[in-house]
Amino acid sequence: MGEAIRKRLALTRAGIIESLNFRLGTLVTIVGNLIYLLLVYFLWKSIYASSGTDTVNGMTFNDTLIYLVLASALFYFMEMYVVWDMSRSIQSGKIVLDLLKPMKYRSYIFWSYSGSLACNFCLTFLPTFVIVMIVTKGAIPMGTNMLFFVVSVVLAMIINFNIDMFVATICLYTESTWGINIMKESIVLLLSGATIPLAFFPDTIRTIVEFMPFRAVYDVPLSIMLVKGDATDLAGTLKLLGIQLIWAVVMSAASSLFWRYSVKKITVNGG
Repeated sequence: MGEAIRKRLALTRAGIIESLNFRLGTLVTIVGNLIYLLLVYFLWKSIYASSGTDTVNGMTFNDTLIYLVLASALFYFMEMYVVWDMSRSIQSGKIVLDLLKPMKYRSYIFWSYSGSLACNFCLTFLPTFVIVMIVTKGAIPMGTNMLFFVVSVVLAMIINFNIDMFVATICLYTESTWGINIMKESIVLLLSGATIPLAFFPDTIRTIVEFMPFRAVYDVPLSIMLVKGDATDLAGTLKLLGIQLIWAVVMSAASSLFWRYSVKKITVNGG
């Protein structure tokens, strides 16, 4: 057990060092996020101005802006490039060396991203959260909801990783998943509420989305943090965490089984 923990912590440390070595890339990401947030601000400002009312689908402009700003911060915090990296590993043949490492491949991939996740949390999500709290003068409730939010984010990362891993495994068949990954990212961002809050979806579509795993990646953690909708009481919060837990187990099992079946069919350059 101790040896396994040391291996994982070593991967985390390596990921942190790698992230800190590429500070320019981090800076570009932060600047790009700020530009995106400006676009979001003016877009939704125009939407509310044209609606003729201060509240749309139960959300004020401030509610919507806080939700989308934190959703963007969560996206940059939890983003993993599993699909891109695996695709390149297959094309170059590097994946064979990764499979020979003294650690299960899926575990190795997850923990190799843990360092960058830690850096992203400190450099993107945490500063964004503090800025939102200052600008909105404490609009985000600070209580037990924050503890549940931490648990929810951990479950969201597991779900997000397994969605990525499932799509990345397709690389073993296609050797290139650029189009598939772009489609995956678009679907996840849309149906998770990261680009448009689910409150703005038509009732029928929103009901369907609630039975999909994507909502559990962004909307559920944000609902718990902001204490809105069905997360306004302990029972509602536990229900949302239960939904996340179910999807975490289902997606982990599905992506693991798909990987175990597909890795037997692996082919790389040179044989």
